[in-house]
Amino acid sequence: MLSREQIVAREQQKLIDERERIAGALERLREALKVEVDVDAEEGDPDLVEREKNVALVNQLERKREAIQTALRAIEKGKYGICERCDQEINPERLEVRPDATLCVRCQVEVEKLIKRGILPRSQQERF
Repeated sequence: MLSREQIVAREQQKLIDERERIAGALERLREALKVEVDVDAEEGDPDLVEREKNVALVNQLERKREAIQTALRAIEKGKYGICERCDQEINPERLEVRPDATLCVRCQVEVEKLIKRGILPRSQQERF
């Protein structure tokens, strides 16, 4: 079985690799967005639809990149793998699947329920 330090080192490398992959994808998408689209195009115009998809992908990748940066900062502070909500250790199997996880499974389920019910303020929803 791996020690906590070995797990953190392994996940840190995964996070760095994923951050680099995202940086490349963002660069390609931003280049694609530089191409002008006819503003008078019809609503179903494939170029307009593709542009909207690219904008959505950029937003999603930027959120993922921020989650990775948060996880890397947690590693630097020695708090990686500790739930932000209950301060319990996050299961190593969860970190292996989702290295940027900041919540344990129990807290993640609770937060998702709060979001679904509309109880969690929108400003906090972006974090989870």
